[in-house]
Amino acid sequence: MRTLVQAGAQTDHIDLSLADLDGEETLELDAGPERLAVVLSGRVDAVAGEAELGVAGGRRSVFDAPGDAVYAPAGTALRLRAVDGPAQVAVTAASAPVDEALAPRVIHPADQRIAEVGEGNWSRTVRTILGPEHAAGRLLVGETINPPGNWSSYPPHRHDRHDPPREADLEEVYLFRVDPPGGFGVQIRYDDADHEEAFVVHDDDVAAIRAGFHPVVAASGYSLYYLWAMAGEGREMMPYMDPAHVWVQERA
Repeated sequence: MRTLVQAGAQTDHIDLSLADLDGEETLELDAGPERLAVVLSGRVDAVAGEAELGVAGGRRSVFDAPGDAVYAPAGTALRLRAVDGPAQVAVTAASAPVDEALAPRVIHPADQRIAEVGEGNWSRTVRTILGPEHAAGRLLVGETINPPGNWSSYPPHRHDRHDPPREADLEEVYLFRVDPPGGFGVQIRYDDADHEEAFVVHDDDVAAIRAGFHPVVAASGYSLYYLWAMAGEGREMMPYMDPAHVWVQERA
């Protein structure tokens, strides 16, 4: 398993890793932080603690369809074995108190909140796998797909200050995919102090976002996907929209 983002380095709370499993290969993770393993492609047989959860996954690509994810509460070991060929799994994790009320489970597309969000060239598909309405300790996880040329995380928003009900402090990490994979997108980050920067993002790039507004756009001709994971103060999503651009949403 390859570490992409490590808490204590790029983030305060979130770890993100990627496992490429050959057929019948097994990933074994000791009891530790809260984890959500998102099956990006292929199928895995999942065991969390003493619970045999069965087979999860089945999609060929993140662009094909929503996929399964395996939830393991804090203090629960996790074992994933590839079946019927190779599988790729993204493992998100964050430290959280052990909560006996939380149970390991497979989260299927039917359990997710899947919605078309936005209008026109800022419309996109958002698959909320583990949202505020779902039982968990700290993690919030989902997938977003931008059609070619479209924006997401738009109008620009931030969530780096704990000021409920206006804003909740949640850091975020992204894992990008591009279809076809030779394409690219752009992520812009800026704050209230006139600090601005832009990043070209390619297939398999990662972003760790601790602060600031952070819209994303896909290049024309290329669909852009990102797995997103958030953790911080509580599990409520309270994004603060940039007042300079919120009119776009209000007009829609």
